[in-house]
Formats: sequence, structure tokens, C-alpha cells
Amino acid sequence: MKISLNRENFNLALEKLKKEYKIYAPIEIPFRGTFSDTSVIRYSEIEKIDEICFDKKSHFSAKEIMLPITQTMFYFTEEGCKMPKEQEQKYLIFLRSCDLHGVKRVDDIYLNNKFLDIYYKRVRDKVKFVVFGCPNSFENCFCVDMGTNKTDEYNIGIKVTEEEIFADIKDDELKVYFKELIAEKNNGSNDEHKINEMYMDVKDEKMKKYLEEIIAENNSNKIKENVEFEMEFVEDNEIHVDIPDNIELEDIINLDLWREYDSRCIACGKCNFVCPTCTCTTTQDVFYSENENNGERRRVWASCHVNGFTDMAGGHSFRQRHGDRMRFKVMHKISDFKKRFGYQMCTGCGRCDDACPEYISFSNCINKLSAELKRISAEKRGEKSE
Repeated sequence: MKISLNRENFNLALEKLKKEYKIYAPIEIPFRGTFSDTSVIRYSEIEKIDEICFDKKSHFSAKEIMLPITQTMFYFTEEGCKMPKEQEQKYLIFLRSCDLHGVKRVDDIYLNNKFLDIYYKRVRDKVKFVVFGCPNSFENCFCVDMGTNKTDEYNIGIKVTEEEIFADIKDDELKVYFKELIAEKNNGSNDEHKINEMYMDVKDEKMKKYLEEIIAENNSNKIKENVEFEMEFVEDNEIHVDIPDNIELEDIINLDLWREYDSRCIACGKCNFVCPTCTCTTTQDVFYSENENNGERRRVWASCHVNGFTDMAGGHSFRQRHGDRMRFKVMHKISDFKKRFGYQMCTGCGRCDDACPEYISFSNCINKLSAELKRISAEKRGEKSE
């Protein structure tokens, strides 16, 4: 079902959808950025399409809606424990193609990975997605090389222009809302029918011109059906990555390039928190001050870069050096995840590069690793030829 409608009518559709859905989209929040005079773009509830920030990359992904930063797993008392009440309201999320690909990766981790995560599933089952076009690449993006720049696996796809919004509605539940709006807008009121009849009968040229303007205005407020349009997706990025394949652990584990990150990385974890596919969490027990035997267990976002992530009883830590943590993340994103699911974990959104206070480039690190592996491969061939 492909339609085109003006912004006013699209907002009316959102109004209808809000009866059943919480609607989230990336919005620009002033004075909440890295510095006091800068903005941050992150996901929040919206009322109208004009609130959505289409021309800038969001600093955070839609991950935080489905996988909250802090999530209560259960409440406990001296007698027992109980699960938190399940929220009944559904979610409608506006996002770009790369972030929808990110959702697929999180789905595989939490839903298709031997053990199903009930907390994630309870939210995920209630989510539908609206993909909006991304005709131009942003700074640090390399989505084209990761194959995440395009998608047709959306519930609604929209192309936004100055005057009109083109919508490709695939989901049957969502079609109902738009069909209802089409019926309201396209059938016409009694006044419209009278004006059309007057126009057919009027002889005066001035009156005819006046009625033509009214009819044109009425027609502009109608919703066009069966329109033809194509979603706009970026075709090329300034940044390209050469992703190595068939990586052998013994070839990369002690490479000198990891030592560069021992001093450069400050283990702040920002790259993990802005990433649409990082899903590591830790658990915390929160005890209530009124009764220290009562409380709740929460899971909160964690980071493989932050101190303490791999700490064990007795104080042992698997990856104390920051470069080793960088190696672990890089290998997970481009190799280990692929061995399990058949494709890379990284979506190429470039948010890790955007967020890093030390200007560490993940894409550059991949290319450095690829160059090192080519060198090692050449040396091995040389040894064999001798």
C-alpha cells in the first residue's frame, strides 16, 4: 500500500496511532550535548513528524527503547520474588536502515542464541518500525561496505520531501489506521460536494477562478493512493573498510597494533553505549532503605572497555590492557559474531568514531588489521616458497 500525503495528514495518522502506540524517533535536544552550547540527537517520544531530526545522524540508536539502560528483572522480598508488570502499550519507532539492521543483530543475540531472553522478547514483540530514507552519507559512516545501507524489511517506509510524505505501508495492522484516514479525507464533506456542483454551473469567470482555488486547496488535502516511489538510500560512503576474512587467532592476538590503544583508549565505554549492536549487561541488586531485605534486581548496560568488566573472584582480570579490550571488541564485531550467525555484527553507523573523546577510529582499526593480516599472509607464502 503506497500513498502520499501532506504533513498535516501524516500528523493526523500519528494521532490515530498514538491511541495504541508510543511513537519514538530521533529528535534534537538543545543544550544537552557534549558541551553546554551543543545539542544531542537521541530517541524520544514524538507527537508530530516535524519533531523528527531527518538531516543529522542520531548520537544514540533505538536500542535504548527495546533494551533500556536500566531494567528491573524482578522484585524480591523475604517471602519470594515476582516479575515486573508487563507493559501493554505498543511501540512504533522511526529509524534509518542501518539501525534496523542493528535490531536484527540484537534479535539474533537475545532471541536466536540458544537461550531466549524473556525481558527483551516482551518488548520486542510489541515493536513496529518506520524506516526513513537516508540519501546522503554522514561523517564516519561506512554502512555501504557493511551491507546495511538498504532494507525493505520495514513495517512502513517513508520518503520525506518539503511538501509531501510518501509512505509504503506493508504491515496489515498499520494499514487499518491509514485506510481510516483515507476514508475521512478522500470522501469529501457536504461543503466540498456543493462547491464542486457550483463550479459546474457558474458562468462568472471571477467566481469560477475563486472556486478553482478552493477546489485545488481541497484536493491538496486529499491522500493520493497507489503512488509510485522508491525509498532513498545512500549508495556510497567517504569511508571504506577492507574487512579481513578467515582470521586465525594466533595471527592477531599479539599484533603490535593493539599496543597503540593501550595509551590512546581511556576505557570510558562511550563507543559501546552508542553502538546499536553492543548488548553486554551486568546485574545490580538494589536494596530498599525501608527494609534492607526487600529490593529489586536490575540489569544495566555494561562495556567490554570499562575497568572491571572481566574481573573475577580473587581479583583476576582477563583483559587488563586497553589494547586487549580493543582487540576483543574488533574481533567480536567483524569475526566472532559472523562465525555464529553468518554476517558481521558491526553495521557501519560510525557512532563509535563520533563519540570517542580520543578520536579513535574503529573503521581505521579494521583497515590496519586487514593490512597486518595481508603482511602476515605474504610472509607465510614467502616461507613456503623457500
